[in-house]
Amino acid sequence: MADDPPSDHGVTATLGLTDQEQQRRRDFFRRHWQEGVAFNRHCGITVRRWDPDGVELHLPYADQLSAHDGIFHGGVVSALIDTAGGAAVMAGHDFDKGSRLTTVSMAVQYLSVAPGEDVIAYGRCTRRGRQIHYADVKVRSATSRKDVAEGLVTVNVSGERPVAKDAK
Repeated sequence: MADDPPSDHGVTATLGLTDQEQQRRRDFFRRHWQEGVAFNRHCGITVRRWDPDGVELHLPYADQLSAHDGIFHGGVVSALIDTAGGAAVMAGHDFDKGSRLTTVSMAVQYLSVAPGEDVIAYGRCTRRGRQIHYADVKVRSATSRKDVAEGLVTVNVSGERPVAKDAK
């Protein structure tokens, strides 16, 4: 029924958020990506840019994130790609369509290493659907600008994330 609250799964009923409420949710998710996700905090991921055209996330090199001396573990790089892909979708998302993001699939190509360097992930949403969205992510070293990895992230955004309601 139209009066039923949005479910946690499936398509969310249209909320009719104002432009200001939409922006509050985008701002909430920007903060959440950096401060609210424990893994991101642990790795030291920071948001450098967050707008509808894309995002930039910075990951400082740390020995505890390495696989070999001076080299990021591939799983950390792929987690950064997943994080940046989801961020790119949420940075320009219409929150009338929901706020619960789940990664559906991800493809990663490792291109090179950048020993001891920080990396920056550049993510942009390439296609928005009703629930399924696609993002392209490129990871480059912060100093030498060497391409380290790239990926395609497919996410589902549906249902209402309880904490997002507070951003209304």
